Amino acid sequence: MVAKPKPRATYKDVLEAPEHVIAEVLFGVLYTFPRPTPRHTRVTSNLGFDLGGPFDRGAGGPGGWIILDEPELHLGKPPDEDILVPDLAGWRRTRMKKLPEEAYFTLAPDWVCEVLSSSTQAVDRSDKMTIYAREGVKHAWLVDPIVKTLEVYKLRSKAWVRAKVFRDEAKVKAEPFAAITLDLKRLWTL
Repeated sequence: MVAKPKPRATYKDVLEAPEHVIAEVLFGVLYTFPRPTPRHTRVTSNLGFDLGGPFDRGAGGPGGWIILDEPELHLGKPPDEDILVPDLAGWRRTRMKKLPEEAYFTLAPDWVCEVLSSSTQAVDRSDKMTIYAREGVKHAWLVDPIVKTLEVYKLRSKAWVRAKVFRDEAKVKAEPFAAITLDLKRLWTL
């Protein structure tokens, strides 16, 4: 007997997922993940604060960006649409002139950041990074709050190149936000 193939997951499946999970559709497969742990959330918030002032608001930095927490991205072309929720994402204001009216974004970001956890790390490093590359996201950061690392990736010829890995309490100048020095120690502190 041949197993009947599962139908591709859709936005309807995301909307019907329980409220206490983050639901994503990657290559037609529905993934549900528990809400982030407090440590994960704190690292994401700290990074958002540190980048948001100088880049989103232009306070002590060049401005020119829209940086958002957990935006819902609808990427690809139907019926192959992928639905992703990065921890942080940023768009250059020159590309995003206004926010969409829908509850999601169809314009791929210029930068994404995934804060890794035991439940999301495999998918973040594989399927999500593949989709981000396919969609032309220029920069990706992977942050691991347990081992205290920041991995910086740049898109080159539709493939990710790891530009640098920073760890512990390093002072960081990393693309696309090299206009400021980011103190990693601030990410890991309560």
